[in-house]
Amino acid sequence: MARFGLLLTCNGFANQNLASVMLFARAALNKGHEIDHLFLYQDAVYSVAAHTDLPADEPDLASELAQFCQQHAIALLFCITAAEKRGVVSDIRPARAGYIAAGLAEFAMRQVNIDKLVQF
Repeated sequence: MARFGLLLTCNGFANQNLASVMLFARAALNKGHEIDHLFLYQDAVYSVAAHTDLPADEPDLASELAQFCQQHAIALLFCITAAEKRGVVSDIRPARAGYIAAGLAEFAMRQVNIDKLVQF
């Protein structure tokens, strides 16, 4: 079986990437594969914002993703530099619960633990 790393680079509120990554992750786990980490980079870090106010009829896929990763012991990391640069997190704006700040160095080091990296 394969061990995957998942990379999100697009804004999850602007497309179906959060839903797609959860579908892929569920299917991979159901087939017996492992997922080491999920890393949010570039505009994908907008999903990390705890202060996002979604309309009542929209699902909160960012929270669902955090719960899914916690349930399956998948490291849910986001690039702190990309998040700070976009004003998503700061000293007064914390990240959403379940998301862990990391740098590109940590992301790079995790690549030795996987067989395949899939980008969304």
